[in-house]
Amino acid sequence: MARTDHDSWDLASSVGSTATWVAATRALATIQPDPLINDPYADALVKAVGLDVCNRMADGTLNFDAHPLEKRRTCERIAVRTRFFDDFFSAAGKAGILQAVILASGLDARAYRLDWAADTVVFEIDQPQVIEFKTATLAGLGAAPTAERRTASVDLRGDWPEALRARGFDPTRPAAWIAEGLLMYLPPEAQDRLLDNITALSAPGSRLATDNIDSTAMTGDWARRITERSRRVGSDIDATRLFYFGERNSARDHLAAHGWSVSVLSVADAYAANGFARPEDELASLAGPGYLTARLG
Repeated sequence: MARTDHDSWDLASSVGSTATWVAATRALATIQPDPLINDPYADALVKAVGLDVCNRMADGTLNFDAHPLEKRRTCERIAVRTRFFDDFFSAAGKAGILQAVILASGLDARAYRLDWAADTVVFEIDQPQVIEFKTATLAGLGAAPTAERRTASVDLRGDWPEALRARGFDPTRPAAWIAEGLLMYLPPEAQDRLLDNITALSAPGSRLATDNIDSTAMTGDWARRITERSRRVGSDIDATRLFYFGERNSARDHLAAHGWSVSVLSVADAYAANGFARPEDELASLAGPGYLTARLG
């Protein structure tokens, strides 16, 4: 079913299933020899959701034998992305930024697995059923956050800024924000509204990291190829029904116009920074449009 303005989902359906798929790829990358990332909670969270295809991705038992390159590229792709956002939070903490906000947090376990600076408060925003599921599952594992974790159970299409402030977020203090793998799921006007809300809540010195999405990247053909690639190894996720296409402002230009200093790390440079060669086959165009970091003021 195609997206609508008021659709809903859980972690086994629609947009929610992609959060489970991403967690499954983190679990797979974690169990590789000499892994670049370590997410000790991803596998259990995926198995608690119970989607068979995601369970098999996490275990590495998908149809990788027929496509051996795909397994390595899948692990590289998620390792590069995960390390970018992990390192962003680490650098922000070292710079003295003690408010961290994870937008559409899904099955992101950074509040539990990163080495946060002392006195950091990590805010997670997502739909109530997603927050409740992850919190209960991790509690059942005996996992404890490594920073003070506060959750705002609200859809990003609602008044999430008010919900965030109600949980103690202080807009007079700098914050570090991430919107990982999020913008392509938002209509163009909703993307701009999200970025404007972040700006309104950000004190000078705040930082933001996200994917560098624009109209050039966001095409139906791109989504179709993502779908075809994932189906080769057994996934039934149809990206063409989940993303929003059409003209949109680039996050880079929109943020720059609102007082942010913006830099973009290309996919090639992100891969090289982690010791990987950027894929030269069709996967190159699917690896992502690059990673954006911004500072306010």
